[in-house]
Amino acid sequence: MSARPVALVTGAGRGIGQGIAVALVGAGFDVVVNERTESDETAQTLAAIAAAGGRPAVVHGDVADLDGHAILLRAAEAAFGRLDCLVNNAGVSVLVRCDLLEATPESFDRCIAVNTRGAFFLAQAFSRHLLATEALAGAHRSIVFVTSCNAVVVSLNRGEYCVSKAGAGMAARLFAARLAPHGIGVYEVQPGIIRTEMTLRSKDRYDALIGGGAVPAGRWGTVEDVGRVVATMARGDLPYTVGQAVLVDGGLAMPRL
Repeated sequence: MSARPVALVTGAGRGIGQGIAVALVGAGFDVVVNERTESDETAQTLAAIAAAGGRPAVVHGDVADLDGHAILLRAAEAAFGRLDCLVNNAGVSVLVRCDLLEATPESFDRCIAVNTRGAFFLAQAFSRHLLATEALAGAHRSIVFVTSCNAVVVSLNRGEYCVSKAGAGMAARLFAARLAPHGIGVYEVQPGIIRTEMTLRSKDRYDALIGGGAVPAGRWGTVEDVGRVVATMARGDLPYTVGQAVLVDGGLAMPRL
């Protein structure tokens, strides 16, 4: 059994999940990487963990498959003998960006299945696991929901995504209230425009937004920016913070006159 706290990061094969996994290694965690299937990107995450001084471990499974959650958690626990932190990071975007009046049930259901329903029930299963097991001496136990600034900021060409992330944000607050009496921290992180393979598909649009002053910080966010915030939460450095949402968006969602 690991003498270090252990975190399971869903959707960690690339992008924000990869940045979170590496940051957690730097914060003293052993990290279990979750992705649906084996890929070159997952191999890159494992290599990055090793380069950061961690011990690579991976479990495959789809967070949208509720029947597979128990198997996923058992496999993750077996990697290092314990689990102390869940980062609910796995997510999907809309099938096609389009006017709100053209959004399809298929795209809506897909967003809800992964971003909201899958995250909710995986957090439920993980919560039960934490309450049934002993905490590692001196270690904080936590669940972090990685949602989006679109949990609060309207985007009319991907309304179903906004709805799914808003639902995940409410799930974070619900689990925070339920688990706080047990000393388990639950938090939400809302990334803004973060440079990943997914967002680079809309690079020109986001460059124009940033260049036009929509982001007061004046730059793209990085996966390292998000990873630092998640690691702070997972370490227990915010001990009297319950269910708070932290925007990692360079000021994008800040109300301004």
